[in-house]
Amino acid sequence: MDPVIDHIESRRDAHVEDLKTFVAIPSVSTDPERAGDVERCADHCHDALRDIGFQAVEVVKTDGHPIVYAEWLEAEGAPTVLFYGHYDVQPPDPIELWTSPPFEATVRDGKIYGRGSVDDKGQVLAHWKAWEAHFAVHGRLPCNVKVLLEGEEEIGSESLEPFLVERQTDLAADVIMISDSPMFARGVPSLCYGLRGLCYMEVHVQGANTDLHSGSFGGAVANPAQALATILASLKDDDQRITIESFYDRVRPLTEEERREYARLPFDEEAYKKQLDVSELVGEAGFSTLERTWARPALDINGMISGFTGEGAKTVLPGKASAKVSMRLVLDQDPQEIARLFTNHVERVAPPGVTVKVSAHHGARAYLAPLDHPANQAAKRALAAAFGAEPVFTREGGSIPITNAFQRTLGLTSILMGFGLPDENAHAPDENLDLDNFHRGIAAAAHFYHEYANEAG
Repeated sequence: MDPVIDHIESRRDAHVEDLKTFVAIPSVSTDPERAGDVERCADHCHDALRDIGFQAVEVVKTDGHPIVYAEWLEAEGAPTVLFYGHYDVQPPDPIELWTSPPFEATVRDGKIYGRGSVDDKGQVLAHWKAWEAHFAVHGRLPCNVKVLLEGEEEIGSESLEPFLVERQTDLAADVIMISDSPMFARGVPSLCYGLRGLCYMEVHVQGANTDLHSGSFGGAVANPAQALATILASLKDDDQRITIESFYDRVRPLTEEERREYARLPFDEEAYKKQLDVSELVGEAGFSTLERTWARPALDINGMISGFTGEGAKTVLPGKASAKVSMRLVLDQDPQEIARLFTNHVERVAPPGVTVKVSAHHGARAYLAPLDHPANQAAKRALAAAFGAEPVFTREGGSIPITNAFQRTLGLTSILMGFGLPDENAHAPDENLDLDNFHRGIAAAAHFYHEYANEAG
C-alpha cells in the first residue's frame, strides 16, 4: 500500500482543485431552474469515472434527475463493492449568510467552503481519488467496484428504487460502501452502524368555518389552536416518554455492552450545551444524551400554524390550526404502524367542538449493520491506518432511507464510513470540509478496498 499512499500524498493540491471544480457545479436538485446544472454534474461524474479507468460508465435517464452508473470487474475471485453517493446538493439559501459564494469553492483556515463540500461531493471524491491512485500504481483495483451516483438524494431519491429493481442483476455485489456521514468528533475516526427511522405526520384541526372575533365568540366556540395545543401536549409525559399507546411495543432495548461503549466515547455534555446555547438537555428519563439521540425513539413538533402571527395585536379566534410532527424510530418499529398508532391517539384525545384530520407524509425504517461484517472490520483497519487512531462505532440519530432500500431490494449491508465533522454546516450557509480529513479520507478509502479484498478473500 505504500506506493498508493505516496501517490495520494503527491497529488494533494490537485485533489483540492478537482474538488473545487466539482463543487462549482450548482447541482441543486430541488430547483427546476437548476435541472440543466444537475444534468451537467451527472456528465461530469461520468467523465471523471471514465478517466479514472472504469470500463462501463453510463448516465441513466430517469423521470427525475439522472443516475450515473459505472463498474470495473477485473479482480477475479475478489469481492465486489457497490459504492453509493449523491452528486446533488441542497439550495444555498440564504445566500447573504455565506462568507464566500456557495458555488465558488474557497479554501481558508484549512477548510474548503462551498455547497456540497461535505454533503456529499467531498466524500464521493475521496473514493474517486482512492481508485485513481490504485489504477495509477497497479493498473487495477484490489477488488471489483460498482459505482452508483444519484442526483435526487436531497429530494427523496424517488427515481432510485425503481432503478434498483430494474437493474438488480447489474447491481449484485457483496457489500455497499457509503461515505455520507460525520465522524464522531475531530480526531476520532468513526464507523456508523445504526440509523434511526422516521415517521412524519401532520395534524389539522378545524373549528368554525371562518376566523371569529374573540370578544364576540370567545368562551362559546371551541378554539382550534387551543385544541391543537391540548393534543400536542398529550403526546409526552413529564419524563419525556411518548404516551401513544403501544408506541414502545417493538422498541429493541439497548444492550449493556452498547451502553458501556457509548459511555466511554469522548462526549462532553457541557460543551454540547454551550454549543447549542441551552441551559439544560431534556429527553427521555433514564438514558444518556447519546442513547437518546442514537438508539431511542423521539417525537418532535416541527412546526405549528394558526391564527394571527403578525406584528401587533388582532383579537381573533382562529378557525383552524395545524402542526407537523416527526417521530424518529428505532429498529423493529414500522413507520406505517406508528402512523396508525399516532392517528388513533390524536383522534382519541381531540377535544369536543373541533374536527381533526391526520395525514402521513413519509417514513423510513431504522437500519442496523452487523459490527462483525467483514467490510466493517476492513473499514475499521482502513480508518486506523489513515487517521492514526482507533476508530469507534457510532450510531446516527438521522435517517438515510436508501440503506433500507438497498437491504430490501438487493439484500446488501451498507457500511457507513464518513469523513465529515458534525459542525461543518451541511445544509446550512458556509458548508465546509476539513481538508486534513479530506486527504486522510482518500487514504482511508484506498486502504479499505485493499483491506476488504484481503478480509473477504
